[in-house]
Amino acid sequence: MNDLYGRPGPAHERGLFSLMDLEPAALRKLVARSVELFHNRQAHDRPLRERVVGLLFSCTSTRTRTAFQVGAARLGGVPIAYGPHDLQLNTGESVGDTGRVFGAMLDLLVVRTASPVAELRELSRAGGLPVINAMAAEEHPTQGVCDLATLTLAHGDLGGIRVLYIGEGNNTATALAYGIATVPGAHATFVTPPGYGLPADTLTHARRLADSTGASLAESHDLADLPDQVDVVYTTRWQTTGTSKADPAWREVFRPFHVDPALMRRWPGASFLHDLPAHRGDEVAGEVLDGPRSLAWTQAAMKLSSAMAVLESTAGLLPD
Repeated sequence: MNDLYGRPGPAHERGLFSLMDLEPAALRKLVARSVELFHNRQAHDRPLRERVVGLLFSCTSTRTRTAFQVGAARLGGVPIAYGPHDLQLNTGESVGDTGRVFGAMLDLLVVRTASPVAELRELSRAGGLPVINAMAAEEHPTQGVCDLATLTLAHGDLGGIRVLYIGEGNNTATALAYGIATVPGAHATFVTPPGYGLPADTLTHARRLADSTGASLAESHDLADLPDQVDVVYTTRWQTTGTSKADPAWREVFRPFHVDPALMRRWPGASFLHDLPAHRGDEVAGEVLDGPRSLAWTQAAMKLSSAMAVLESTAGLLPD
């Protein structure tokens, strides 16, 4: 909260900016709470009552925006939504000045942006309020919480789980890498088109974390180099929200990285994940997305309960 002269409190950031900021035990607690709220959305005492939650979405969103807006309301909070053209940021007001105003009026801020995570950290420092990264250029950490919760719901204990991710090394893939790196004995293989892999620093940080938990991560650009054993196949749409590709022929590069029934038959027991929206015929065949092994729609529903868990946690109200 700002003081009498509109000055924010101590300039430290608070919130969920990256899964790499969380201790593995804290992430496991978030995942467990997400599953608990999935089973019972009333398993709380409206902990956000008398709190106002801002939702600044400068990029399109269906699941994440709805999840956080509904989640804030279900937890007793008052959600205030801002669209991409609503704020004076569009007329040149600085991120810091915007943060100071938010800090004087809001209790919590959820942000989706195509900008770097650094801007979210600046909003938090300038306003002295907690900020949740609901997707930024580098990472989509709340999707990572949702994904681990969905896998926990379907597979139980994730120790030793084997995940195959096929597609662009985007912000969802980054969150998945960080999340899987916290799971003892888990293994994730990222098969990405040449030139569209995970950022080098993402792999470095995730592998360092994985070394401490007994997990492992691999990346390949060759579809002939697929693992023999897979529990989960995960893909995302080829055109990540808020981005564009410089190569006009990028679709031809991506076309072989298509998840179809023939690919899924290689691992008869594997489930399928997709963070949606999906483009049937591009990254995934309709028979897979809507098939009996698809968890995509459960994953979409998990967005609400995982958003509620993140809101509780970020507000410092996650139950013990």
